[in-house]
Amino acid sequence: MSQIPQSFDPAGADPRAFRNALGQFVTGVTVVTCATKDGPIGITANSFASVSLDPPLVLWSPAKDSQRYASFMAAERFAIHVLSRDQAALCRGFARNAESFDLADWSASADGVPLIEGCLARFECSTEAQHDAGDHSIVVGRVLRVTTHPGAPLTFSAGVFGAFTPD
Repeated sequence: MSQIPQSFDPAGADPRAFRNALGQFVTGVTVVTCATKDGPIGITANSFASVSLDPPLVLWSPAKDSQRYASFMAAERFAIHVLSRDQAALCRGFARNAESFDLADWSASADGVPLIEGCLARFECSTEAQHDAGDHSIVVGRVLRVTTHPGAPLTFSAGVFGAFTPD
């Protein structure tokens, strides 16, 4: 019997639930999405990290030389999707092409942000701050909603995908 995905506002929930959602991130296999005037875009990113439980903040770091950089820096809202083990094709797709949504089951949020289904954790964010960081920028997002789904995480190490194996 499968478990029902849990969705909650992290500001009003038990901090442990938010911490557990952040704990789904193993080695950095995420897809970040946002809406643009030309349509939805996404990018594979391995620079995801938790920042704060109170308030609920996360960060990621887009490369300044990315063709998608300006769109993500202009976005007031975005979503970070921690991928499951069976989403390697999605990871590869968004690494190559900003419009790889045909590889995903997705819908737009009320704010127009593309939300990919079936991820282990999804963090819907508003842009809280942006910081210069060499050839990247640090984008800090205030988490407005978290959705989690049970499953095994997709991991990436030394150029290959793998899976987490507990001791």
